[in-house]
Amino acid sequence: MKRICMLAAAAVAAATVAGGAGAATPKLTAAVSDPTNISLKIGSAKVTSLKAGKYTIVVKDQAADHNFHLTGPGVDKKTSVGAKTTATWTVTLKKGTYKFVCDPHASFMKGSFTVK
Repeated sequence: MKRICMLAAAAVAAATVAGGAGAATPKLTAAVSDPTNISLKIGSAKVTSLKAGKYTIVVKDQAADHNFHLTGPGVDKKTSVGAKTTATWTVTLKKGTYKFVCDPHASFMKGSFTVK
């Protein structure tokens, strides 16, 4: 009986470790480009709502006169104005509203999404 309990406990522990190791971090793609394009997508779909958790965001800043700036609960990340760059951020999104803008053109180059 003791051996069966030990085997069962080992099986549960192995299943728990395997379950956590196989989960991939979802990837989002952010883009900002001329003339006044800014977006955040998961695959080919525009992000409007996400589940709370850890995400990888690949930011493609393709214009020297723009930047991509993401803010929300616990997040404040941005690329710099004046440089074309590709950046990869790992962020943990919490429940709330997140906004992304091009800082020099924030009145019209903007978007937002919610995290539940």
